[in-house]
Amino acid sequence: MKKAGKSRKVVDETTQVRCALGKGTIREEVWQDFRGAVVKYNLAFVNHSLCAEDQGRVLGYDNNHGHHHRHYAGAEEKFSFVSYEKLLERFLDEVRRLREKKEPI
Repeated sequence: MKKAGKSRKVVDETTQVRCALGKGTIREEVWQDFRGAVVKYNLAFVNHSLCAEDQGRVLGYDNNHGHHHRHYAGAEEKFSFVSYEKLLERFLDEVRRLREKKEPI
């Protein structure tokens, strides 16, 4: 993983979404180095009706603290990082499924 030393934030988006159980928020933050490589990222899906843990963060991915990790319903685990594009695709697929859940996690 590359250090975020001289990087700039290139994506800073928050989107409100409807879910089967309440409303949700999708958050995406991305930083790139001077060559355009992603050096830092933070993806989060928050829905307080689905998850009471971790301030409502049902799902999240980030590379803070020097390693890539996944948050799910209050638990944290490492995962194998391939590319930011693949990770974003995985995250959005998981969020799509979670938005359909009708019971809290």
